[in-house]
Amino acid sequence: MAKGKKIKLGAMIHGVGGGWEDWKHPDAITDASTNFQFYKHQAQTAEAGKFDFAFIADSVHITEKSSPHYLNRFEPLTILSALAAVTKRIGLVATVTVSYSEPFTVARQFASLDLISKGRAGWNVVTSWLSGSANNYSKDEHPPHEKRYRIAQEHVDVVKGLWDSWEDDAFTRNKETGQFFDPAKLHTLNHKGEFFSVQGPLNIARSKQGQPVIFQAGTSEDGRNFASKNADAIFVGHENIEEAKTYYADIKRRAASFGRNPDDVSILPGIRPIIGRTEEEAERKYLETVNLVSIDKAIIALGRPFNDFDFSVYPLDEPFPDLGDLGANSQQGGSAKIKRLAKEHNLTLRQVALRFATPKGNFVGTPEKIADTIQQWVEEGASDGFIIGVGIPGALQDFVELVVPILQERGLYRTEYEHDTLRGHLGLEVPVNRNSKAKVLNS
Repeated sequence: MAKGKKIKLGAMIHGVGGGWEDWKHPDAITDASTNFQFYKHQAQTAEAGKFDFAFIADSVHITEKSSPHYLNRFEPLTILSALAAVTKRIGLVATVTVSYSEPFTVARQFASLDLISKGRAGWNVVTSWLSGSANNYSKDEHPPHEKRYRIAQEHVDVVKGLWDSWEDDAFTRNKETGQFFDPAKLHTLNHKGEFFSVQGPLNIARSKQGQPVIFQAGTSEDGRNFASKNADAIFVGHENIEEAKTYYADIKRRAASFGRNPDDVSILPGIRPIIGRTEEEAERKYLETVNLVSIDKAIIALGRPFNDFDFSVYPLDEPFPDLGDLGANSQQGGSAKIKRLAKEHNLTLRQVALRFATPKGNFVGTPEKIADTIQQWVEEGASDGFIIGVGIPGALQDFVELVVPILQERGLYRTEYEHDTLRGHLGLEVPVNRNSKAKVLNS
C-alpha cells in the first residue's frame, strides 16, 4: 500500500436487502426500500464512518419473481437528492442505464444532483442486461451485449460533453451592466453519432467538482475495456483474493493502455461483512442468513444473471447443467463466472444456487479479522477499498462502530473528511472544462 494512500469505502443502501429472503430476518424493516427514514439513517451512519460515498443500485425491469427490494423501491436520483439535504460530506452515487435513457436527460439529472449536493454526485453507468427492459421503453428488442457497450461509450461521451456546456466563470450576474452570462463562454455540443443526435447546450452549469464521478462494473471483455477507459471507480465482486489480484492488475494495465494514470481508477469490490465480537457470534449471524433462504428462492436468484432463466426445469442434485452460451447477452461476466466455478468444483445445481444466494465470502468474523482482511487485500494489490453491502440488519452500524476505528488506528483510513466533494474523497483532480482548455491551446 503506497505511503499516504487511504482505503476507500462506499456503502450500498439496498432497502430490504440484495437477496430474495433478507426481509424475513427478525430485525429487518420490511418496508425499508420505500422508507426514507431508513435511507437517511444508513446514509448518516456511513457519513459518521467517514465513507467516501453512498451507492444506490437500480434496474428498469421486474417480474413477479424479482427480489423484494427491486419490486418496490425508490428511483435512485430522487432518493439521493433527498439524502443530499440531510448529509454534508458523503458522496452520492446513482445507477442509471445508458440503454434506456437519453444523454441530455441524464446530464441534467446528475448535474442537478451535483449542484444540490455541492459536488458530491457520481453516476454508476450500466448497460442493463435484463431483456425485459425493452418492453418498458417502447423498444422492439433488447440490444445485444457488444452493441450495448457501443451505446454506452457514445452516451457517456455525450453526457460529459454536455456537462462542459458552460465554462466555470460563464455566469457574470452583473446587475450594473445587465449581463447575466458571458455568451462567449456558452458552448453548443452539436453531436451527431451512431445512436444519439444531441445539439445542446445543457441548461445547467458545472459544480465545484467539475463533473460527477463515473462508476462502472465491468467484468466481461467489453466491460473491462469500457471501465478501464471511462470509470473513475469500478464496482466488482470476487470469490477470493487471488481472483481479485488478477482482475486488479488487468484493469490497471488496461487503464494505462488508454493513456490514463492507473492510480486514478479505484477498484472497489463489493463485500457483505458479518461482524461478531467473537468468531462464534459472527458464524451464528451468518447461519441466520443462510437459514432464511429456501432452495426455491435460491434457484430464482441464480436465474437473474442469466436474464431470469428458469433453472427449475433441471434436477437439483445432478451436476450443474451445460448451458452453452446462455448468459452471454445478459450479465456476461457474472454468468460466465458461475458456469466456470460450477465446472471447476463439480457442483450440483443445488450447491451452485445456495452458494450464489448465501455467499459467505472472506469477510465474516471479528472486527480485527475483518480489518486484517481489508488491509491484506489493499496492501497486496487486490483492491483500493470496498463497497460495503448489508447482509443482515445492523451490519453497517457494526462496521462503522467496530471495524472503522481499527483501520483508523492503523493509519489506513481517514479520521476526518479532508474534502467536501466526491472527487476530493477519491483523490481525483477537477477536470478542466474542455472548452476552456481548447481556448488556451488555441491562443
